Amino acid sequence: MKRLILVVLALLGPAASAGAESEVRAADYDAYWLWAGVRSRPGLEAAKTLYLLQGEIAEDASGAVRLRAQGATEPGPHRPRLWLVYRVRSLAWRPEVVAGVRRRFALWRAQPGDVAGVQVDFDASTRGLQQYTAFLRELRSALPPDCALSVTGLMDWASQARPEDIDALAGSVDELVFQTYRGRETVPDIDAYVARLKRLHTPFRLGLAEGAQWRSADALAAHPYFRGYVVFLRNQH
Repeated sequence: MKRLILVVLALLGPAASAGAESEVRAADYDAYWLWAGVRSRPGLEAAKTLYLLQGEIAEDASGAVRLRAQGATEPGPHRPRLWLVYRVRSLAWRPEVVAGVRRRFALWRAQPGDVAGVQVDFDASTRGLQQYTAFLRELRSALPPDCALSVTGLMDWASQARPEDIDALAGSVDELVFQTYRGRETVPDIDAYVARLKRLHTPFRLGLAEGAQWRSADALAAHPYFRGYVVFLRNQH
């Protein structure tokens, strides 16, 4: 194992081989984020994994944090493995918010098909990672034992966070999905960010924006914790 890790670290340096840039096409991948307002399309039934938006957790007009349902898909039989995604704008969850997440998980689990767990989509700053880790630890203990926990991550974590702060997530999180894009475009200098992911000791994926330019990071294929890509789908014109 030590020898494998040394080989991986060497491959993930700045000189790591990478292919030419090309447009991200959903058909080239098998895992997708399906967000509110994005129309389904032929081929999605062949997906292996779907990250399916379920709702937004945010403060309402009174300042109370509530869960507001989003997304048009109701629990039903499904072929792809599902992650139930919540867009989170506040970590001050009340007990009824957690209850709503658990209830939705149970409804999907009652249907034919595999449900991996819940994904929290929260833009935690690098400076706030310790607070975020504490929140995720509490959430992990409040979820059913058979409900895995995934979180999205910013590429800034790779370059600015202390290794120990990222490793601390591993105690509560089953996977990280790093968003390699801002808006519709891949972030500048993405190769430098990806190279720093060699520090990770938690299963992770890279999130790509459909239609953005991407240069395949071939060296990641050998990383012991790399689990592939997730494409953020957009409506096709």
